[in-house]
Amino acid sequence: MALHISLEEIAMAEVEGFRARVERESGLRKTLTSPQLTMIAIGGAIGTGLFLGSGAAIQVAGPSVIVSFAIGACVALLLMGCLSEMVVTHPSTGSFGSYAEHYLGGLAGFVVRYAYWISVVLVIGAEVTAISVYMRFWFPGSPGWVWIVVFSAALILLNARSVGAFGFAEYWFSIVKVAAIIGFILLGSYAVFTAVPASGIGFANYWSDGGFLPHGWSGTWDAVVVAIFSFIGIEFIAVAAGEAAEPERAARGAFKSAVFRLIFFYLLTIGLMLAIVPWQSAGTGKSPFVMVMEKMGLPWGASLMNFVVLMAALSAMNSQLYVATRMIFSLACSGYAPSALRVVSANGIPQRSLLASSFGVAFAAIASVLLPQGSFVLVMSIAMFGALFGWFMIFVTHYAFRRACQRDGITPTFRLPAFPFLTLLGAVMMAAIIGSTYFVPAFRMTVVTGIPLLAMLVVAYVLIRKPQKRVVVIAE
Repeated sequence: MALHISLEEIAMAEVEGFRARVERESGLRKTLTSPQLTMIAIGGAIGTGLFLGSGAAIQVAGPSVIVSFAIGACVALLLMGCLSEMVVTHPSTGSFGSYAEHYLGGLAGFVVRYAYWISVVLVIGAEVTAISVYMRFWFPGSPGWVWIVVFSAALILLNARSVGAFGFAEYWFSIVKVAAIIGFILLGSYAVFTAVPASGIGFANYWSDGGFLPHGWSGTWDAVVVAIFSFIGIEFIAVAAGEAAEPERAARGAFKSAVFRLIFFYLLTIGLMLAIVPWQSAGTGKSPFVMVMEKMGLPWGASLMNFVVLMAALSAMNSQLYVATRMIFSLACSGYAPSALRVVSANGIPQRSLLASSFGVAFAAIASVLLPQGSFVLVMSIAMFGALFGWFMIFVTHYAFRRACQRDGITPTFRLPAFPFLTLLGAVMMAAIIGSTYFVPAFRMTVVTGIPLLAMLVVAYVLIRKPQKRVVVIAE
């Protein structure tokens, strides 16, 4: 008897293998629509990174932060091209973690999902820390932990209700943010183009007080780290696609609209912000958007914009709770987390996974008490590694995915052009960005905590992994 495997049989085995992984994640309700998927991506990415973290980026780079965000936007665009191919071909709640497991092996899937889950859980802490900062605008003497507890409880209850409730709330959260940003762009443009020289408003702020590159090109590159962190969240759409009514069609349209809207919003708002407020005054104690309204002298503007950035942080935290819940649920379905976490309630929510993904709230509350002035940057720097590593692994996984497609004669219906050049470019860029965090004092903890985390995850995988059954196709 001759043992031989045809390309068609290999391709079928690949498809059946991934289908088995998707079936492990059954029980979730597939009710999200394409508009909701788009808003989930926007809601995840337009949050603390833009409204509060942009101040930190401006401090690091000065006016050249525009270049930093442009570089970040290019990397995000490449990433979404790679991810969209895989999502349209294999929609899955485990998303890029499941893809890594399928195309790179069990270790890759384990490490990517756990590192990313830990990152998102800690980013939830960063978002809720930012919420406490925003609330001090109206209640300057209030302790931050009170707001952390109140808003966290509300969003956890919302996520526990149903995926439909989450999608509905996120859609309207994001509508508020988009409308506010468009309003900010229109109002800011009017202020810049009608300002008198004595007002201190205008594009001259790009060149005064140290010039366009006050900290050199090294400062510009260092700010790319913050820019990438600001874009992190657009990949949430890949996780949510697993609960979409028509995942392939919904994901394809949502990817395109979400990415270009985000790039447009980020670059325009940062550019206007720098023209209105001198870059030296930006920081993380107050949102740069609120500072712009104060500078323009609108009596109601600062309070209104503070409300908007509060909604933005709530929206991002809402999306992050959703994604963290699905990521640990996927791990449980793969046998890499306690089996109790794969239990789905009658309304289609893995509520135990939701509770397990809420410990970032406690971390944020403790950090706000021990480090009331520096907790945001600390939490963000520690959380950043898993997200950056997840982006890097998306490029690596896409390379393996396309090689498998070429080998098996499969043509994805949605394709990133210029393979493998753009995929490898994205991977190299992400590797450089991760390495650069060590040389930015504010984000050194990213690598200092991240490398040991990867080592611990590898050891954990070796200790708990289970023998995998292999599918062998035999043709006589």
